[in-house]
Amino acid sequence: MSGAQEKICVIGLGYVGLPLAAAFGQHRQVVGFDIDPGRIDELRRGEDRTRELEPAELALAEHLSFTSDPAEIAECSIYIVTVPTPVDANHTPDLTPLLSASAIVGGVLKPGDLVIYESTVYPGATEEDCVPVLEARSGLKYNTDFFAGYSPERINPGDKQRRLADIVKVTSGSTPEVAERVDALYCEVVTAGTHKAESIRVAEAAKVIENSQRDINIALVNELAKIFNRMGIDTEAVLKAAGTKWNFLPFRPGLVGGHCIGVDPYYLTHKAEQLGYHPEILLAGRRLNDGMGAYVAGEMVKAMLKRGLPVAGARVLVMGLTFKENCPDLRNTRVIDVVRSLEEYGVAVDVYDPHADPQEAEAEYGLSLVPEPGQGAYAGVVLAVAHSEFRAMGSRAIRALGAEGALVYDLKYVLAPEEADFRL
Repeated sequence: MSGAQEKICVIGLGYVGLPLAAAFGQHRQVVGFDIDPGRIDELRRGEDRTRELEPAELALAEHLSFTSDPAEIAECSIYIVTVPTPVDANHTPDLTPLLSASAIVGGVLKPGDLVIYESTVYPGATEEDCVPVLEARSGLKYNTDFFAGYSPERINPGDKQRRLADIVKVTSGSTPEVAERVDALYCEVVTAGTHKAESIRVAEAAKVIENSQRDINIALVNELAKIFNRMGIDTEAVLKAAGTKWNFLPFRPGLVGGHCIGVDPYYLTHKAEQLGYHPEILLAGRRLNDGMGAYVAGEMVKAMLKRGLPVAGARVLVMGLTFKENCPDLRNTRVIDVVRSLEEYGVAVDVYDPHADPQEAEAEYGLSLVPEPGQGAYAGVVLAVAHSEFRAMGSRAIRALGAEGALVYDLKYVLAPEEADFRL
């Protein structure tokens, strides 16, 4: 079967899968599959709750259809798996969604079919964990009857400048011929070009270190922020000054959450420990970044006490819950750590976020978002996410949310140094 005639199925229609399915759906027949019937219904109506695609963009994918019925994907010959790969409460990789998706694909797999994984995994997971499921479910033999590829996702949720087509795509395949087939496939939709890795394991490793590197660099800056805070030095001013050198990396301190940076390092450390190596720098960076929410809450409470404000029973407003600005994604947001830590001090916390889905916040974190913050109601305001709506408010409107003498803690440099009481 020629490449132009092959029908694609994209498994998982979230922040990664939907843009990919829509891109291919402009050129060839594509079936978007998701186990959530509600998600399928909204996409058939041209609605995307992730806000990655506008209705007009979805309409351009004229060859794209949606289903939650595995029987309706059996005619496809290329399956691209884009399901989440989270970690559990113990920071252990949870491959349940990935293995479940593999079982669904295995149930319809045919000789000659190609299965490509995009989900973030540790090196070896595709061939050691997923392929055996495909073989067991299909009764087919790997690299004889069916083939595999790995092309790590590089979607940046909420980023309207760097889209799927604009980001170089790493590709790989289980044989040299399959690697060429996978690479040619992605060249259809990625105008920025591709990088063909030497093997699936190399492509998996490349993905998992991308965000591990960022995690470590942010951890370093978070530690510097703690040091400079004790010195009474503004961290942002220091970073701006250091940034005048050509090779200084422009990282900023903050809460490290989301589905990538706060998760991917644990996949690499998990595999390393299986091999008898205990990572030191990777885990140190994770520990420091995971503790930033408690640090922020502690600094807020200390500042309140210094100002003579009561802590127990005080009301504090946290502005923003999503893991990044101008995006509705609540996955692994570390703002929740600030909220929970403040509550442990006896603080009554209101959370306001115009981008977050209130039902999702309730289901995921047991939080009831306030539809609008009260004017003059708070002893403190924490600017946790730099949504454009918050930037547009300005310092006067933000301060008006607090009572007289209220503190404003700016974690994201939304305000000028003199406009906030203290910054991260």
